[in-house]
Amino acid sequence: MARKRKGRDISGWLVVDKPAGITSTSVVNKVRWAMDAKKAGHAGTLDPDATGVLAIALGEATKTVPYITDALKSYRFTVRLGQATNTDDLEGEVIARSDLRPSDDEIKTCLGQFVGDIMQVPPKFSAIKVDGQRAYKLARDGEDVELAARPLWVEELVMIDREDSDHVLLEMICGKGGYVRSIARDLGEKLGCFGHVRELRRVWSGPFEAANGLSLDQINEMAKTPDLDAYLQPLEIGLSELPEVKCAADGATRLRNGNPGLVIAHDVTYGDECWASQDGKAVAVGVFKAGELHPSRVFVPSQDAE
Repeated sequence: MARKRKGRDISGWLVVDKPAGITSTSVVNKVRWAMDAKKAGHAGTLDPDATGVLAIALGEATKTVPYITDALKSYRFTVRLGQATNTDDLEGEVIARSDLRPSDDEIKTCLGQFVGDIMQVPPKFSAIKVDGQRAYKLARDGEDVELAARPLWVEELVMIDREDSDHVLLEMICGKGGYVRSIARDLGEKLGCFGHVRELRRVWSGPFEAANGLSLDQINEMAKTPDLDAYLQPLEIGLSELPEVKCAADGATRLRNGNPGLVIAHDVTYGDECWASQDGKAVAVGVFKAGELHPSRVFVPSQDAE
């Protein structure tokens, strides 16, 4: 018999301003402990040395993670020009150098090549799986990892500052699956001077902003107290990218049992994915068809909230 996971049956989102030097998984574990939660996950990994918004989903909110992962995100990052590293960031070994330094205008012009629908090759030191193994593990073992290019939507990529000839501060808004390290690497190659990421910060991700996130020190101070619970945001925030339909008690009961349920919908057409609410609380996510929602994900009310 499987052992029942201990902890509170609590659902919602806690926004963390992740510091450098810790993995995203470690932050999730810290939040799960501090909230005494049964279940927790995050919406989009940040590299250990990256900082910024890391949205932690608790309980039923974990079912909304894909919608945050798919949402646009904003990154601010500094590119070190003149050097390429094997990890495409500061932690790696320098594998190529150049004395060439492009002008501001040359950089701004080149950035346009990385806007819109682009194809991007992930860094060799990444969590992409190759024949069942993580690429970074193969790279650490000295294997020559070849990763396929992947599509990426880049909404915006602009130059913010140039502190000196070696460093340029950029801001990017992009969709799911983007690697900032790849942008730095490819930009350096296009400019003919090489490049890697020196600093990286995720400013916002979907509806969540780093400016509103808690530090790990704050989380430690408030751990397992009502003070920390007060920062928990409702799971419905994770559905903000989807249209909302509403249902009465009968419809909610059918949906929670996994059956199509009657909903009241505005500005929704046949086949749209949307979420149903009852009294403002999420009931299910599904596809709208002829006045009914056909559920694909169902939310179980938190016992702690009842």
